[in-house]
Amino acid sequence: MGAAAPAPKKSNTGKIVSFSCLGIVALVIVFAIGGAIVFGGDENESSSGSKPTATGRSTEPDKAKATGTDGPQKEKTTATATPADAPVTIAARKAAFKKSVIADGSDYTSVEVTVTNNSGDDIDVNPLYFSVTDANGSKHTAELGVDENQMGTVHLGPGENITGTITGKGQFDSKYVTYTDGLLGDSVRGDVS
Repeated sequence: MGAAAPAPKKSNTGKIVSFSCLGIVALVIVFAIGGAIVFGGDENESSSGSKPTATGRSTEPDKAKATGTDGPQKEKTTATATPADAPVTIAARKAAFKKSVIADGSDYTSVEVTVTNNSGDDIDVNPLYFSVTDANGSKHTAELGVDENQMGTVHLGPGENITGTITGKGQFDSKYVTYTDGLLGDSVRGDVS
């Protein structure tokens, strides 16, 4: 009797495809959970769309006004925190532009800004986290290195503060300065005096 024919080799293709599909499903689940964490939040925040500003006033109009009941009403403001109680406060005043060596001309406007960390957490301060809004409502981003007294890039602990200038390109009448805690964090405004 002859030798038995060798058994055909089994292909691992089915296993590879099933593990690949399982990996894709796992990846989708991870992204879904991550998205829920990043874009989720308190139900009250997402449904009302209102956040307190640095002055502690709510940006949400009065609900009775929105529904049209009880006739016309003024916008409701809620003083939940005084500026001194806010986690981060901004004090700003007009400042003379002090041209640095790398400034291209002198067509700039500077604002001296003091950032105070009143929270119990550390915050990061960087000139890129600031913008200056002029009296016409135009926003001016910070021009880096053009003013000798530019705001430093620092890590502020609780109770610490820093003062420096934020400079925008062109001549304009500064109305307020906005600081954003990180590139995607909460924003705080300070009126320019």
